[in-house]
Amino acid sequence: MSTEESKALVRREYELGVNEKDFDVRDGALASNYIGHFPGLPPIQGIEAFKQFTSGFFAAFPDLQTTIEDLIAEGDKVAVRQTWRGTHTGNFLGIPPTGKQVTFTSTEFYHVAGGKLAEEWVELDMLGLLQQLGAIPPMG
Repeated sequence: MSTEESKALVRREYELGVNEKDFDVRDGALASNYIGHFPGLPPIQGIEAFKQFTSGFFAAFPDLQTTIEDLIAEGDKVAVRQTWRGTHTGNFLGIPPTGKQVTFTSTEFYHVAGGKLAEEWVELDMLGLLQQLGAIPPMG
C-alpha cells in the first residue's frame, strides 16, 4: 500500500467513522487483529472491542466531530494530529452531562498492514478535556 493510500485509509476512517457516524466503516478499515493503545487503558484488541470503546465517547458526545490538522505517512506508518469538538450530553467517565461544548486535541500513530489499520497509539489532551467539563480545576 502506498503512503497516499494509507493516508486515504486514515482520512476515510475519521471522515466517515467519526464525522458521519458510519461506525460500520471500521469493519473495512481495521485489521481483524487490531490493537489500540490508549492512555491509561490496557490495549484494546479487535474490532468489536474498539467499537465498544468508542461508543462510550459517542454516547457522551453524540455530536463529536474531528478536524485533521496534519496527516503524514512514511513507509507503513501514518501520523495524524487533529482537533475534536463536541457537546457533553451523556455520562463520561462518571461525569454526568454538563451540556458544555468542548475542544481537545489528539495525536495518533497507525501501523498499516495488509491494507488495514493494524495498530494504533493515541495521545490525547485528557487533562484539557476534564478541565473543560469541570472535573479538574484549571491550572494556575
